[in-house]
Amino acid sequence: MALLEDMKRFLESQIDDFLSKNPHLELQVIEQQLAEQETDTIQLIVDLQTQEKKVEQEILSTAQDIKSWFDRVQKATTAGRSDLALAAQERVNALLPQGNQLWGKMKGLKERKAKATELLQTIKSRRIEVKTKSAAAQAARTQAATESTNSSWGSVNNYTQDSNFADPLDAQFRRWEADEELESLKRNLSK
Repeated sequence: MALLEDMKRFLESQIDDFLSKNPHLELQVIEQQLAEQETDTIQLIVDLQTQEKKVEQEILSTAQDIKSWFDRVQKATTAGRSDLALAAQERVNALLPQGNQLWGKMKGLKERKAKATELLQTIKSRRIEVKTKSAAAQAARTQAATESTNSSWGSVNNYTQDSNFADPLDAQFRRWEADEELESLKRNLSK
């Protein structure tokens, strides 16, 4: 078990080291994680909305049951049927805590949905920040590569165009070619 933990720590440190040496990749990983969190948060909000609608329906149904049983209490009391009125009142009394419980559940769902919505906005703004940093890092890498390429081509161009530049190999070839020409002239003159 310890071997697996050591291996896990080693791999994590290697990944962390690699990402620290390649910040643009680290930004991509962060952006991907934020995208996953955004998707999960959106799904959570949808689930909470579904639960909220279901609880709303249960609250409405319970409220309708309470009203119906309360009307029966009134009707039985008016008719002098205290036995039915008492039983109907017990039903109302049993439904009221159920309604209160559903109301509390609805309030909790609304609070969770509000927090999830706030979290979603935070994730979106963080994602925009990471995309901006990533774009800036990409632009910096592109600029550095362009400057490196331009300086390399510039030094090659300066090497070939600069008349004051002394190329040792070129000078050696020129001396050798001049010596060859001189030898050729001497041979031609001695004939």
